[in-house]
Amino acid sequence: MASTQSQSLQGLISKTNFPSLPINKPILHNTNFKISFPFPSRKSLPRVESSSTVKYNEVVVDEEMDKIRRLQNGSDVRGVALEGEKGRTVDLTPPAVEAIAESFGEWVVERLEKEKTNGSVENVRVSLGRDPRISGASLSAAVFAGLARAGCLAFDMGLATTPACFMSTLLPPFMYDASIMMTASHLPYTRNGLKLFTKKGGLTSLDVEEICYRAARKYANRLAKVSTALRNPPKRVDFMSTYAKHLRDIIKERVNHPLHYDTPLQGFQIIVNAGNGSGGFFTYDVLDRLGADTFGSLHLNPDGMFPNHIPNPEDKTAMALTRAAVLENKADLGIVFDTDVDRSGVVDSSGNPINGDKLIALMSAIVLKEHPGTTIVTDARTSMALTRFITDRGGQHCLYRVGYRNVIDKGVQLNKDGMETHLMMEITGHGALKENHFLDDGAYMVVKIIIEMVRMKLEGSGDGIGSLIKDLEGPLESAELRMNVISEPRFAKAKAIEAIETFRNYVEEGQLPGWDLDSCGECWVSDGCLVDTNDTPAAVDAHMYRAKVSDKDNAELGWVHLRQSIHNPNIAVNLQSNVPGGCQLMSRDLRDKFLLASGMDRILDISQIDKYARSGSV
Repeated sequence: MASTQSQSLQGLISKTNFPSLPINKPILHNTNFKISFPFPSRKSLPRVESSSTVKYNEVVVDEEMDKIRRLQNGSDVRGVALEGEKGRTVDLTPPAVEAIAESFGEWVVERLEKEKTNGSVENVRVSLGRDPRISGASLSAAVFAGLARAGCLAFDMGLATTPACFMSTLLPPFMYDASIMMTASHLPYTRNGLKLFTKKGGLTSLDVEEICYRAARKYANRLAKVSTALRNPPKRVDFMSTYAKHLRDIIKERVNHPLHYDTPLQGFQIIVNAGNGSGGFFTYDVLDRLGADTFGSLHLNPDGMFPNHIPNPEDKTAMALTRAAVLENKADLGIVFDTDVDRSGVVDSSGNPINGDKLIALMSAIVLKEHPGTTIVTDARTSMALTRFITDRGGQHCLYRVGYRNVIDKGVQLNKDGMETHLMMEITGHGALKENHFLDDGAYMVVKIIIEMVRMKLEGSGDGIGSLIKDLEGPLESAELRMNVISEPRFAKAKAIEAIETFRNYVEEGQLPGWDLDSCGECWVSDGCLVDTNDTPAAVDAHMYRAKVSDKDNAELGWVHLRQSIHNPNIAVNLQSNVPGGCQLMSRDLRDKFLLASGMDRILDISQIDKYARSGSV
């Protein structure tokens, strides 16, 4: 399947016109040597190059292009924007960002032209928002330069959130043709990246791959200088006020408070931990204006160095600080946002953190009240207990590929195929709802939870939102391990795929007794929750398989999930069991009956697996 994708992409690229690049000529770069011309005029001479010179230039071009192609991170672009990481060099430079922004602008224009009957468009409008990272200012200038090169009109939203960038393509009077969010989510301050949107939503991995390929050719063909003169300088706009009003209106309309419609959160205390990211607006422009008491909220001021903790609802420090603030202030709810607010987690009034499986269960309970029997799509790292929680409430649970874009796209496809699917969530906190344009929006998730909290109180319930998941069982054991690929970086992806496909073959051939590839049948998902069996299978961006494991007496032991990382040259291994010592038993089987037996230990560093198999600890 991977080779088919590659051929398809190459075919697409070969048909694409890159007027600034001479396709059939090698590209010359500074080779650090001089050639003397004893003749009066160079122009009178034909260009002659030895085969060794051509080969040298091809290598240089490949290396230059690889710098850009390696910035693709699934459906996003990410890289190192500042010095400060040991062993990592800066690769997300202004020239790279300019080339990517220009290619995205051209890509948007081409698609709009295809949709127009006369085939021409003018004044294509693209917005840019960013989180508070300190590299944002210089890279924003590069984005505006690239958009100008593509002939687009740029609009500067300033500090913004990822969901707001997408909504800027839909909400009047803005309704931009496309949008870019500059963020690296929860990663360190040295990183940055780009998330790309049209009115149809976030771009797919294949879309971003095409754009990065275009950008790579531009980058390799120019002197790597950022444009300084902008023909159309960006216009500064305040979209966040419109987005905040949009969220306020949803809460007011759906709560429809009988006594104070405009302040439905009156009497509730809600703590927000924005982690010094972009989420502070939710406190000032949403909660406060709806009457909530937000005293005790944490880290609301934007600070691109993130001095207090990683802005991440999965971060233990972030959740612990929020829990302490909730308990100290006797608040009704605590909220934790990640940097760009496309993810969130909450803490209930008793101080119980709700993230991961618990957050998916909470959202499932709310959505199943509104849409009985709906399908809920999650990534395949969620627990067997979550599946029981969903099915006990009449829902259907579809386990699918890891990656928030994969999970969301699967929900979109299921709805097209006639299977009602209202919620798509990844265990990391990315969650999207059909009612909200299939957008992963951490603020909108919290809005849904707040509405339910107020409704429960209006109905006379004295319980907090945590009561909705009181019967969710947690897994007895779980572990996440990593196996680094022993290879040069350019070969690491192929080696990882080889190892994961060998794992699949071992399971299917019965060489791991008691192991079977998981499937969801009714959701047209099979072969370890990876392969679509419908008429329109989605392209595979990363190889992964989930195997359910039984013991020698055929009793359920747990599951193991192997996944090729799209961020780093390694394979992630997740294990989960409800049997004491079950994860350790499964890790031993994985080591002895697959990794050593197949010889995969020669291309993978299995030291973490070996340590866990021996000691039961990471």
